[in-house]
Amino acid sequence: MATRQGNLIFGVVVILLAAMRLSLAQNAPAMPIDVYDGFETPELSGVWIHDRFEPGAMEIETNLFRTGHGALKATVRPHDKFEPGGTGTSPSERAELMEAPKLTSKENVPYEYSFSMFFPTNFPIESTRLVIAQWKQYCANGGNCSEDSPVLALRYVSGELKITQNIDSPHEKVLWQQKDEFRGRWLDFKFHVRFSTNETGHVNAWLDEKQVLDYKGITADTESPATGYPSPSRFFFKMGLYRNSVATPWTSYIDEYRKKQLPPDDL
Repeated sequence: MATRQGNLIFGVVVILLAAMRLSLAQNAPAMPIDVYDGFETPELSGVWIHDRFEPGAMEIETNLFRTGHGALKATVRPHDKFEPGGTGTSPSERAELMEAPKLTSKENVPYEYSFSMFFPTNFPIESTRLVIAQWKQYCANGGNCSEDSPVLALRYVSGELKITQNIDSPHEKVLWQQKDEFRGRWLDFKFHVRFSTNETGHVNAWLDEKQVLDYKGITADTESPATGYPSPSRFFFKMGLYRNSVATPWTSYIDEYRKKQLPPDDL
C-alpha cells in the first residue's frame, strides 16, 4: 500500500512539474531577435525562405566576399518568379532572399538591419525599376493590399541609390538619393527602423558608416478593414534583385547580413 501511494505521489509530482515547465515556456518573453549570416556555408541558412527565387538563382561565392571566405551571388534571369503586372503595374521578376516568418518585425519595435552588397563593374546602368532591399507590411488574408508597394525600399536605378517609402499611397516618396559610381566596390548599408502608423516612426540609414538619413514620421500603412492591414501589423524584409522584366540576366553579391532588435528607447 505504501509503495502504491508513493508511486501515486511521484506521478502527481511529475505531472505538476511538467505543467509548470509548459506554463513557464508559454509565458516566457520571446528572445530579442539577433541573427547573422555571413554566407560561409555551402547552403543557405535557416534565416531565409526560398520562395522568392528560382533554383540556381542563389549561389555561395568563394572568390568574392566582404569578409570571411564566402558571399551570396544573386542572379535574376528573364521571367524568374515572373509576375505579369496589372492595372498601373509593370511585369516583374525577382531573385530575392526573404526572411523566415519567425524573424518578422513587430510594429513600434526598433530594429537594426545591416548588409553589404557588391555590383560588378559591368552591372547595367538603366532606368529599369530595381529594388535591392525592401520592407513590406503583411496584408491580411483576402485584403486588397497584397499588391501595395513596400513601406520602405532601397532602390538602384540609373546609377542612383534611393531610399523610398509608399505610405497609404501608390506614389513613391523619396527620403534620400545619391548618384555616384557604386559599382566595383562593396557597399555597407545599415538601417535603424521603427514601423509605426503615427509620428513615432523612424528610419535612420547609413552608407559606408556615413549617416545619410534621419527620418521621423509615419512609417506604416493605416490599419483598418478598408486597407486590409491588421492591427498591430507585422513587417517582413527581402533583399536581392527585384526588377521590371528585361531580356538579360543581372547579377549582384550579398554578404554580412545581420538583424537585431534594439532597446525600446533606441530611436
